[in-house]
Amino acid sequence: MSEESTPGSGAVGEQPDPLRLELARQRLASEQKLGAGIAAGAVAALAGAALWAAVTVFTGYQIGFMAVGIGFLVGWAVRAAGKGVDKTFGIAGAVLALLGCLAGNLLAVVGLVAKQEGIPFLDLLPRLDLDVAIELMKASFSPIDLLFYAIAVYEGYRLSFRRLTAAEAKELLGSG
Repeated sequence: MSEESTPGSGAVGEQPDPLRLELARQRLASEQKLGAGIAAGAVAALAGAALWAAVTVFTGYQIGFMAVGIGFLVGWAVRAAGKGVDKTFGIAGAVLALLGCLAGNLLAVVGLVAKQEGIPFLDLLPRLDLDVAIELMKASFSPIDLLFYAIAVYEGYRLSFRRLTAAEAKELLGSG
């Protein structure tokens, strides 16, 4: 008994018709909104950074897994708002995830210093300049941070754009 099928026939194990996949991808690409994806990703990165800082100050511990959460949150936000199918969305998600991790780590350190010195966080934050921020990041750096940042960047990239499946292409273009 033969398992052969023609492209687009829907048989189990068939290879998707590359032309149909490309047509469906082009249709989805026409709905992309890179600006909206970047804006949503930036908001997600800032929200994740703030949450990271709050958890760190509340618990007194730097929790590296917060970076992974930021990568997931940023990737999801870029994908949901941007509706991207191009790798440009992945690059944007990766960069925003890294920036969110750096901001989260910095805000956490500033929060811990503010708590230790008895200075309100919002009074200390405006005093922060680039040189001080770099010194704080160096002082709080741990090699394990690189692992968590790398996972966050990967998640930010991977989750920021859609990968079109044969079933989605069939649905978008109709079964004909």
